[in-house]
Amino acid sequence: MAVDKKELRDVYITFLEEDIIKAIAEIKNIDNRIAMEIYYKSKLCQQISSGEYGIEYMDYKYLANDLIENETELFTA
Repeated sequence: MAVDKKELRDVYITFLEEDIIKAIAEIKNIDNRIAMEIYYKSKLCQQISSGEYGIEYMDYKYLANDLIENETELFTA
């Protein structure tokens, strides 16, 4: 049985996004729904979806902290 690489990548990205959202919620002590809204409005989400820079293979905790540090405007809106 052949593995569809696109399908495999999509599953990996889904789990990565879930982990990032959970990490944001924990770090900022906010509800998961709010963390999800913040994540999906972020540049990080766009970069992961597009495969830009290969950042989708980085550690989710690092990515969550990076989003929090570099996209502070998302937390004040």
